[in-house]
Amino acid sequence: MSPSDSVLTGSAAMARALDLAKQAAARGEVPVGAVVTGPAGQILAEAGNEVEMRCDPSAHAEILAMRRAAAALGSRSLAGCTLVVTLEPCPMCAAAMVHFRLGRVVFGAYDPKGGGVDHGPRLFGRRGCLHRPEVVGGIREQENAALLRDFFIRLREPGN
Repeated sequence: MSPSDSVLTGSAAMARALDLAKQAAARGEVPVGAVVTGPAGQILAEAGNEVEMRCDPSAHAEILAMRRAAAALGSRSLAGCTLVVTLEPCPMCAAAMVHFRLGRVVFGAYDPKGGGVDHGPRLFGRRGCLHRPEVVGGIREQENAALLRDFFIRLREPGN
């Protein structure tokens, strides 16, 4: 299935993001998945983390998905688009959302240590923030949090 051939609505987009996160975990990446949908709900792009594979600390699922969506639209603006991601975006990804002019971000698990939306710098609420996407957090929170927790437990096991 190619991203442009599909339309996702509601929890189906988070289900797809979870699938991408599981694929990332299977590759040894931190399990984060992201899907960008257009105004009509069509999938524009999707990605899982590729930090380890690319040896690139900026290859977060959100960044990759937004870059691909912008390329698919032929525009640097993602106004009217929604990014659905399994984990609260970090400050780097939140800043990228501002510059992409993303319309909405929907995330699963909260990230008290590394988050940049509801935790940490709370980038969108800062004075001088150039753009503020709509934010919805905690979607399928327990499932998303369990995926991350289990990944890090396995990572700490002897021999890993």
